[in-house]
Amino acid sequence: MAETGRLVAGLDGCRSGWVGVVLDADDPTAPQMRHYARFGDVLDDAPTLEVIAVDMPIGLPERVDKGGRGSEQAARPLLGPRQSSVFSVPARAAVMADDYAQACAISLTTSDPPRKVSKQCFHLFPKIREIDALMTPALEGRVYEVHPEVAFWRLNGERAMALPKKIKGRANEPGLAERRALLEAHGFEEAFFAQKRARGVGADDLIDASVNALIAIRIHNGQARSLPAEPARDERGLRVAIWA
Repeated sequence: MAETGRLVAGLDGCRSGWVGVVLDADDPTAPQMRHYARFGDVLDDAPTLEVIAVDMPIGLPERVDKGGRGSEQAARPLLGPRQSSVFSVPARAAVMADDYAQACAISLTTSDPPRKVSKQCFHLFPKIREIDALMTPALEGRVYEVHPEVAFWRLNGERAMALPKKIKGRANEPGLAERRALLEAHGFEEAFFAQKRARGVGADDLIDASVNALIAIRIHNGQARSLPAEPARDERGLRVAIWA
């Protein structure tokens, strides 16, 4: 990959930090896998990543109504059987709690109908906090929230993937194979997914980062659109939208 190109990245959280797939927007035939310990390292990567498409909520609500943020409500109907992959992020105060019982207590008082926090969602809180601590409206020209299943929907002719990526929290190989095949149809090589990954980076993490990178190119080229079409903003002025 030429270091002088217009670089974009798809990003996904993993056990050991963040995995990124970096593409040249002008010649996306030589993807690079990169591993970052912190989200700040992504922002500081050189040469500058012009678009960063990250699978993590950006723009947190003060209170949560049924269905969650407008972006989540707009995305779910597109995904049919895959819509459960779009969870409702709890209120900012709950996300800021680093104790599970406390997070559940806060969520109960800031949601209607009252809801606790799932353990799966709670484990994402540190990464959501990482982005929230750094994100500003000024960064919105570079950093965009995406969702892998929405990204696959877009690249699959606006059809949800047929098979689940995970079953009961474990990777589902037929579902992963279905997604790798679609990525290969969009220019990725089979060998890219067979390469050695950094410790803590799962096969599904690399797949998600890859599809996010293709959406990053769409964003870079002005081809992506936001869900919903007119995003709201949170109390800090951050845009609340999923892009695809």
